[in-house]
Amino acid sequence: MRNNRAMTLVPHRIAVLALDDVVGLDLGTPAQVFGCARTDDLTPLYTVETCTPGGRPVRSTAGFQVLPDHGLELLDQADTVIVPGLHGGPPMTDGTLDPEVVAALRAAHERGVRIMSICTGAFVLAAAGLLDGRPATTHWAYADRFRRLHPDVELDPEVLFLDTGAVLTSAGVAAGIDLCLHVIRSDHGSEVANRAARRCVVPPWRDGGQAQYIERPVPRAAAAGTAATREWARQRLHEPVALRDLAAHARMSVRTFTRHFRSETGLSPAQWLIQQRTEHARLLLETTDLTVDQIARHAGFGTTAAFRQHFHQRVGVAPTAYRRTFRRTPEAAAAR
Repeated sequence: MRNNRAMTLVPHRIAVLALDDVVGLDLGTPAQVFGCARTDDLTPLYTVETCTPGGRPVRSTAGFQVLPDHGLELLDQADTVIVPGLHGGPPMTDGTLDPEVVAALRAAHERGVRIMSICTGAFVLAAAGLLDGRPATTHWAYADRFRRLHPDVELDPEVLFLDTGAVLTSAGVAAGIDLCLHVIRSDHGSEVANRAARRCVVPPWRDGGQAQYIERPVPRAAAAGTAATREWARQRLHEPVALRDLAAHARMSVRTFTRHFRSETGLSPAQWLIQQRTEHARLLLETTDLTVDQIARHAGFGTTAAFRQHFHQRVGVAPTAYRRTFRRTPEAAAAR
């Protein structure tokens, strides 16, 4: 029998706003990913519902129509609003948006509702005036069009997603999954997000600053790649791992290894190691009683000062503050 705390848990309510020419995969991503975020006793942490202007059916780009359960009034009740990508319509062609939709999005934003876009959904947020003066991203293939239509937005088409607090944007397709997992991790910690990722059979974490897979010259096939070396390094995060060690494991020169590593991950080896160590430290803060000094050593940061600096830069809070928010004590675990 579930205890009273679990029974009274009120899930975070997400409204997905679908417009004509909505991308089918983007539309389904929030329900799939957030629907997998649950407590240990399988209590849902989110509900996901879909709405359209007037509650009318809208066309998708996948050859079917979407018949929603709600109209725009759903945005008045939501804690988070997500706009999936589009492949047509006024937001994409001339940067305009139905005034009724503009008013609903702005009202939600003014109430402090978290607003998110997947892929070209950023065109909708920009047309509503929610991205002016903000950093934002969208699918790299639409960057030039976006800049022409919305010159006041600080567009960065190189990254997977951007979290500016009240408004979050992501790049195309799988980056929408990354953004949803990032939000789950921010709301409920790494363990819940990792469990949701396993249910979705997707990588549990890709840093938002990682590069999109923009078309670039294909590296010569002679190199075997760096995947095995990355796995080797993950098993040794507690040890000092130098660039020359990574290159030696991959049987490449340092220069060749660095080039292939960046091509495959979008990051330098040093950036990637910090990313992996930070994520490992997050999990240790959530699930162990190790001190901050001990976690600094276990995660391979060397010194506590270096750990605190890198952790704050990437997560936005100090390790102790993060632990207070996400630490799973026996009492808390029993109550979930």
